[in-house]
Amino acid sequence: MSGHGAPTVTTDATGLRVAVVAASWHERVMSGLVDGARRGLSDAGVADDDVELVRVPGSFELTVACARLAPSYDALVALGVVIRGGTPHFDYVCQSATLGLTQVSVQTGVPVGFGLLTCDDEQQALARAGLPGSSEDKGHEAATAAVATAITLRTLARSTSIAP
Repeated sequence: MSGHGAPTVTTDATGLRVAVVAASWHERVMSGLVDGARRGLSDAGVADDDVELVRVPGSFELTVACARLAPSYDALVALGVVIRGGTPHFDYVCQSATLGLTQVSVQTGVPVGFGLLTCDDEQQALARAGLPGSSEDKGHEAATAAVATAITLRTLARSTSIAP
């Protein structure tokens, strides 16, 4: 079962600046993911004024937008959905986006909450989108993970004298 064993993350992210970068394909799923990310950030204490929503065409474009935004934010939340079709396009987009977002995070030191759904069909995406009736809220989880990691990195920087 997906989501089984997920931790409950609570943190006070007051004062953090966060960009939510969201793809535009699959509007219903993306609406749920964006709303979930906003709820997660609000639950963590991030003020609405400290959140910027940036839309990109698709999941492939998440990486370049996150790379450009990273220097200006404490954390990023990347949201998208790729649904398997009949060609290898699914594999290329999923792998490129995953590796690219990892690279952005490692190279910049800015946490990227990974909210990219990679699903076999639309029903799987809807189940994870945080919509009424969904079994999971991956937008919320991605936002919470990003700000919790940002807080952890700040704590490490203070305790080890390593600049953030």
